[in-house]
Amino acid sequence: MTAQGAVIEEVRSRILEEWSRNPMRRPRIAKVTVNIGVGQSGERLSKAAKVLEELTGQKPSFRKAKRTIRAFGVRKGENIGVMVTLRREKALEFLKKALDAVGFRLKSSSIDVHGNVSFGIEEHILIPGTRYDPQVGIFGMDVCITIERPGYRIARRRRARKGHIPRRHRVTKEETMVLLSEMFGVKWV
Repeated sequence: MTAQGAVIEEVRSRILEEWSRNPMRRPRIAKVTVNIGVGQSGERLSKAAKVLEELTGQKPSFRKAKRTIRAFGVRKGENIGVMVTLRREKALEFLKKALDAVGFRLKSSSIDVHGNVSFGIEEHILIPGTRYDPQVGIFGMDVCITIERPGYRIARRRRARKGHIPRRHRVTKEETMVLLSEMFGVKWV
């Protein structure tokens, strides 16, 4: 084993031991957001919505342009994309298929400072169980995985006073890498 591999294994074992001692420290997948940006409204956008509904089993919501860009022919307020937010079992089920499409390999640079991961799928037909339909075409998509610890709800609650999440309770990049490796067998590049 190389020196770098030994360090990685040491960090991994330290994180797993910490999670076993305190279950509130173990992060979880809060949601998976799938986005297809078409850049125009019309028939192509409705086909993208149909593809997203078939893949996720959930009705997508349309996203509007924030500003007018004449060079691309986009007007402010025009629908230009579709997205779906998946939670619980649906999120895990879709995530297995999406990670299979990229070969269970992700870049470590795709993790942000809060431990969330984003990756892209170039063609939706790479997802297992999907077949090519020439009537629909091929769409690429972005998949964003939101990871948080138990107790994050206090930052979002409405009824009582919102709380502050301290830095020590935020998910780190290393913890995200260990979690996805344990759950799905992801290899980090």
